[in-house]
Parts: sequence; C-alpha cells; structure tokens
Amino acid sequence: MTEQGVVVITGGNRGIGLATAEILVAGGAKVALVARSREQGEAAAARLGENAELVVGDLADRAGVAALAGELKERFPDLRTLVHNAGIWPSERVLNADGFEQAFFTNHLAPFLLNHLLEDRFRACGSTVVQVSAGLYVKGRVDPDRTPTGRDFHAIRTYADTKLANLMMLPLFAERWKDAGVTVNALHPGVIRTGLGDRRGPVGLLLKLVKRTWQPPEAGGRPVARLVTDVPATSGAYFEVDEETPLAPVALDDSLARRLWADASAALDVA
Repeated sequence: MTEQGVVVITGGNRGIGLATAEILVAGGAKVALVARSREQGEAAAARLGENAELVVGDLADRAGVAALAGELKERFPDLRTLVHNAGIWPSERVLNADGFEQAFFTNHLAPFLLNHLLEDRFRACGSTVVQVSAGLYVKGRVDPDRTPTGRDFHAIRTYADTKLANLMMLPLFAERWKDAGVTVNALHPGVIRTGLGDRRGPVGLLLKLVKRTWQPPEAGGRPVARLVTDVPATSGAYFEVDEETPLAPVALDDSLARRLWADASAALDVA
C-alpha cells in the first residue's frame, strides 16, 4: 500500500480501465482492478506487476454491489480514488435479479449504490470519485416510470439514457459531499475502440469496421488518469477529454434528477 492510497477501477481488466491502470502504475500508484472474471482479472493484474491487485466483483445486481463494497472496505482502508469505469451496452432488454433493466442497473444504479455504501470510507479518506461517462448522454431521454425497467428499451438509445441518468447525479453527489473533503467529477474520454457494444451478425461486422477509425484504449486512459492524479479544485465538473465543459441542458433538469435520486434511494434502501 502506498502512502497515497489505492485507486480502485471498476472494469479494470480491459479497455479504458486497464489502460488507465497501466498509466497510473507507471507513475507509481497502487491500483485495484475490479473484474467479474477471475481469470481475466488475474491476467490483467499480473501484466501490471506488484502495484496491482485483483478484486473479483460483479455490478450486475444489488447483492453483487453490496458484496463488492464490503470487500473494498475490508481490504482498502486507504481508498484514495474510485473510478467508475465498468459499463455495458446491451442489444436486447434483459432484467437483472432485482427487476431492473440490466444496463440501467450496471451503468447507473451500481455506481449510485457503490457511492452510498462506500461513503463513510470516502469521508474518512477525503477520496476522489471519477465517473467515466460518454458524450452520447446528450441523446438520452430518461422516463423514471419506464427507463429503469426497460419498458422504453432501444438497442441504441438505452445506453445514452443510462449515461444521462448517471450524469444527472453528479451535481447532487457534489452537493452532498461539499463539506466532506470528497470530490466527484465525470468525463467523456473520447471515442475509443473497446469491446463496448460489440454485436454479432451484419451490424456487429459493420461496427467492427467503424471502430477501426476510433482511438485505442490508451487514448481514453490518459484523460481518466489525469483526472485521478490532478484532482480539480472543483467538484461536480464534467470534462470532454481534458476540457471542463458545461453539461448540456438535458442533464440539468433538477426536478427529474431529484426524482431519480429518490427512486433509486428507495429501491436500493439507502439514505
């Protein structure tokens, strides 16, 4: 454990998460990679060396998030930073064990719940929370009566919906933690070539061809790592790669944001 504490990265075994971890480890940081697959996670941690370790955890449902939070609190009393990087882009509507549409839970409710379950550790450590988002949030439209269970599921738009819902929590968490020495910021790391959204069939083939023009994971890892190492003086900020950018009006509906917060708090039994 370094004096600076550990940086926890969800979805840290590949893509932007692994690229971020590589940059941080190269700079001397201690990282913990959260991955669903023990085999893939162990391979990633071994690739990074002695300053990296694996935490097997699943963000698919409430029980998985609770188990992960418990393990993180037990293993890392010096939790310096939490990077919410894990995310999915499904091609069809699937409900998780709690009855939520899977992308809505994994991309939005899992970070929301993890923030609450680790809040006491954040406050004790003066932690930094970094949310990896997506510029596609501007295309999102969240219906609190339909989106959580996927009644308005769309193979393309639902991902944007979940990213929008997640970003709408940003100013509310910043307000909640403003006197606690805890900062929370979000960023869109660029259009990056990862496995996110991969499909089978003709659509999948077309997507693979398009992705060849996108930037490699390393390009996405750099702005995330910078936000970890060079923590902004402000909290509740949104960055497009390295440039702080105002959130689009669609993300600034305070009444909808508070409705989503209240609904999530009630469903997940957090204060």
